[in-house]
Amino acid sequence: RGSEGLYMVNGPPHFTESTVFPRESGKNCKVYTFSKDGTLFAWGNGESKDGTAGIPNLQLYDVKTGTCVKSFIQKKTQNWCPSWSEDEIICARNVNNEVHFFENNNFNTIANKLHLQKINDFVLSPGSEPYKVAVYVPGSKGAPSFVRLYQYPNFAGPHAALANKSFFKADKVTMLWNKKATAVLVIASTEVDKTGASYYGEQTLHYIATNGESAVVQLPKNGPIYDVVWNTSSTEFCAVYGFMPAKATIFNLKCDPVFDFGTGPRNAAYYSPHGHILVLAGFGNLRGQMEVWDVKNYKLISKPVASDSTYFAWCPDGEHILTATCAPRLRVNNGYKIWHYTGSILHKYDVPSNGELWQVSWQPFLDGIFPAKTITYQAVPSEVPSEEPKVATAYRPPALRNKPITNSKLHEEEPPQNMKSQPGHDKPISKTALKNQRKHEAKKAAKQEARSDKTPDVAPTPAPQSMPQNTLSQSISGDPEVDKKIKNLKKKLKAIEQLKEQAAAGKQLEKNQLEKIQKETAILQELEDLELGI
Repeated sequence: RGSEGLYMVNGPPHFTESTVFPRESGKNCKVYTFSKDGTLFAWGNGESKDGTAGIPNLQLYDVKTGTCVKSFIQKKTQNWCPSWSEDEIICARNVNNEVHFFENNNFNTIANKLHLQKINDFVLSPGSEPYKVAVYVPGSKGAPSFVRLYQYPNFAGPHAALANKSFFKADKVTMLWNKKATAVLVIASTEVDKTGASYYGEQTLHYIATNGESAVVQLPKNGPIYDVVWNTSSTEFCAVYGFMPAKATIFNLKCDPVFDFGTGPRNAAYYSPHGHILVLAGFGNLRGQMEVWDVKNYKLISKPVASDSTYFAWCPDGEHILTATCAPRLRVNNGYKIWHYTGSILHKYDVPSNGELWQVSWQPFLDGIFPAKTITYQAVPSEVPSEEPKVATAYRPPALRNKPITNSKLHEEEPPQNMKSQPGHDKPISKTALKNQRKHEAKKAAKQEARSDKTPDVAPTPAPQSMPQNTLSQSISGDPEVDKKIKNLKKKLKAIEQLKEQAAAGKQLEKNQLEKIQKETAILQELEDLELGI
C-alpha cells in the first residue's frame, strides 16, 4: 500500500504481480488487513466522510452478509478496540473502566461484566476455550498497580482471579500472552526515570502464570527493555534490554536465564513461526544489523544487514523474511526486500524516487500449513546481488590524517556465552564443555548449600522468588566481611518481599517503606556483584 496504489505480489520464487486481486490505483487507501487464515482481504479506499459528534462512530459488521450488527459511540482514542476470541464465540470491550463481554455476536445483551476499580486495559488469551483474560489496573493514592488473570466467566468473589501481580513502577503496561495461554509477560513502564539514568523512563519485566505463580524477571544489565517475545513453544521467551550495546537473553518459565547472546547493536527480537529460529535486530535509529540464530543448538546462521528498515516480518513458511522501509517513518529510499534466513536477498523492490511505500505484509496462513524444515547454514543461491553496507569513515582532523589509525571502541561488545573464552584458553567454550561446566557449577552450589546448612552462625534466609538463580544458594567466601555484607543484603531483600506482600494485600505503605521497595534492583545487583567476586 503506497502512492502507487494497493496491490498484491506473488511470493517466492516468482515475485510477479498477482492477478487474483486487481490493483487499486487510488492514493487514498489508508488501511487494509487479512483475516487470520489469509482467505479474506479487506481494505478502505479512504472515501468515507468524517462522522459528526453524537452519531455512533464504531460499527461492527457481519462479514458474510455485510450488515451492520451494532453501532457504538466511542469517545476514547486508546484501548478502544473490541477484541474477539479466536473462535469468535466471545467479544470483549472496555467501557467506562470495566470489561463488557458479549457471546455469539449478540451485541444487544451483555453476557458478563468484569468490574474492577478503573480497569485501564485488557487482553484476551489466544486459542479456544477455556477463555482467559488479563486486566491491568493502574495504582493510585499510594496503592500499587496490578495485573490479574481470570478465566471466563469466573469473575465474582475475592478469590476468583487465577493470578495477581502488583508493582509500583508503572504508568503503562504491555501484556503478552504465550500461545498456550498459560502465562503472561508484563512490561511495566514509567514515563520518567527518577534516577535520571534514562531519558526513556524506566521499565521492569514481570511474569504471571495461570497456576498462580509470579515473579520479577531479573535482567542482568541496567537500561531500557526494548523488546520481549515468546517462543511459539510457550516454554521460553527472549528479552532485549540494557543500555547500548544491548543484551539479549532467553529465559525459561522459572525466569532463569537459559542462553545469553552477549551484547550488540539490537533493539528487537523475532521468533520464526515454528520457533526454531530467532532473529535479533537493530532497526530504527540503528543500522539494521540482524543476527539469525538456530535456537535449538544456539548456533549463528547468518548476519545480514537491512539498512534503514522500519518493518520486519517472518513469512508463515518459516524460511523467508520481509524487511521494508516505509513512510512516514522514512520518506526516502522506500521499498522492500525478501530474504532467505541464510542471508540471501531473493527479491528487492525500490519505490520510484517521487513515491512512497506505506504498508507491506505477508498473507497469513493457519499453523500447520507449512511444516518445519531442517535448518540449513549454507546461503541459498540468489540472482539478486548481495549488498555490502557502506561503511562511513570517521572524521579525522588534519593533524592526524598522516598518522596510523588506532582502533578504539566506545563500548566493548560481550560475545555470546558459548563464544566466551575460558580462563587460560583462547578458544571458545564448546557445547559439551558448556554442559559440563554447568553440571560442575550446580554440584559446587549444592555443596556450598549443604555446608551452609551445617554452619550455625550463618542463618539461611529464604530468598525472594524473584531473585536470580545464582543468588539463591548461600555462599561462603572465606572473608567474614563479605559474608556479613551478603547476609545483610539478603535480610533487606526479605524485608522488601514482606513489604510487597503487604502492599499486594491492600495495606497502605509509608513513604520510607516505598523507598525501600524501590531499592530492590540496586540491592540485587550489589548482592550479585559480591557473589560473583567469590
